[in-house]
Amino acid sequence: MTGDELAPQWLDAFCDAHREELVAFRRRLHSQPERSGEEFATTEAVAERLRVAGLAPQVLAGGTGIICDIGTAAGPRVALRADLDALAMHDDKAVAYRSQVPGLAHACGHDVHTTVVLGAGLALARLAADRGLDGSVRLIFEPAEETVPGGAVDVLAAGALDGVDAIFAVHCEPKLESGRIGVRPGPITSAAAMIEIHLHGPGGHTARPHLTIDLVAVAGRLAAELPGRVGDASAAALLLVFGAINAGDAANVIPAHAAVRGTVRTPDREAWAGARALVEHEVAELLAATGVEWRLDYEAGVPPVVNDRTATEMLARAARCVVGSAAVVEAPQSAGGDSFAWYLDRIPGSYARLGTHDPADPEHLDLHAGTFDIDERSIEIGVRLLATVATQRIAAIATSAGPSGASSSPGA
Repeated sequence: MTGDELAPQWLDAFCDAHREELVAFRRRLHSQPERSGEEFATTEAVAERLRVAGLAPQVLAGGTGIICDIGTAAGPRVALRADLDALAMHDDKAVAYRSQVPGLAHACGHDVHTTVVLGAGLALARLAADRGLDGSVRLIFEPAEETVPGGAVDVLAAGALDGVDAIFAVHCEPKLESGRIGVRPGPITSAAAMIEIHLHGPGGHTARPHLTIDLVAVAGRLAAELPGRVGDASAAALLLVFGAINAGDAANVIPAHAAVRGTVRTPDREAWAGARALVEHEVAELLAATGVEWRLDYEAGVPPVVNDRTATEMLARAARCVVGSAAVVEAPQSAGGDSFAWYLDRIPGSYARLGTHDPADPEHLDLHAGTFDIDERSIEIGVRLLATVATQRIAAIATSAGPSGASSSPGA
């Protein structure tokens, strides 16, 4: 692996010794995905490996999720974050490590994120034991990231950011080839909210639709027309997309209940704050003449991930050390959401896009595809990136500390 600066020998030695282990660990997680909030086996697998390394992982009160410190309590502290949960979908790959759990799959790369942070932690633990650190690194393995508002809320409640000066993370990016890293200062994801609109009518017989309210037709109209109305009415970009419609069970019965479910996304934080009122207004306008009773359930979800500029510059520098300047690119702002946003509401940090596409594969699949997979060489790149940025950040804060030991530039 060649970068703009030579990789430190301790990191080369670690990767040479643990490359195959980390690939095997990722495959283990991939084959045994767990639902959000139920990542008990995943949590135990990570915790056990950390214990073998002589560390003391703390499992969160709910039994899923981990906080684990490396190094001395004195000096600066940097956090590295991963997420543990899988998606409720089928794994359609034909590989030995495909999901063995029907209806669950690691199609968003959380198994990769977990392995990368675990690998970086093991490397840093070896460095701390052999040479020492001028501070500490906190590993955060977050449960239930795929839920709203995300497991980060519970992680924060457990005090995970106490004493932490900065936080870093990676996310798989199948649109980038393995060996490339995407960085972006400022917003890199969008705000996301979950909505569910419940419809109620008298029901009836499909032979006499004129005597009742045809909820299937109303639900279809709502799904077809509401996204455009919301987008047109918003001063900023609001993207409403429905992913589910449920109405009835019999072909000859007009149902009395129906529901449509979807997401609202926006790159604009102010638009996110006002999105509920706008959606509610447009639903009321659209259904006013139908006679349908309705209820909107709206979960505001997460704000955009807004990368700190200084932390992003340091992450880009670390990326150049790992893959070289030509392979570090500017990541676009995604319409996807991520609970990493909650951490950056509290402290500076940055979140990179880790290229995972195998250059030999002509097909570029997106996240959440049933056949999603990665070029497993990207695992080592992620480990090197996070281990490098953690040591660089600790050194930078320690160097800038004044006589009292406090950083002379708190936002740096």
